[in-house]
Amino acid sequence: MANFNTEVDCPIAATLELIGGRWKTIILFYLSSGKKRFGEISVRIPTISRKVLTQQLRELERDGLISRKQYKEIPPRVEYSLTELGKSLAPVFKEMSIWGKENVLKKR
Repeated sequence: MANFNTEVDCPIAATLELIGGRWKTIILFYLSSGKKRFGEISVRIPTISRKVLTQQLRELERDGLISRKQYKEIPPRVEYSLTELGKSLAPVFKEMSIWGKENVLKKR
């Protein structure tokens, strides 16, 4: 059986390296509706710890999927938004949403 990873140019593996895991896709989907502050993301995903959310946001920023803008205000304000690369995932999320509604949520 072949080991699928980016070293063998598997596009699915390459994509999952960027958006895979429990939280990244949910964070990206939530940001697809516009800029959000850390607290807004945290409230939307109540089961994620602050530490893990911070880590996931840093990884998404490092990978070029989101941008972080810090404002010079008191108190400090930071907003996260999708980059053009992140926005390019919109059709993927739309299809995942349709599939989930038709094949997962319908059966509950």
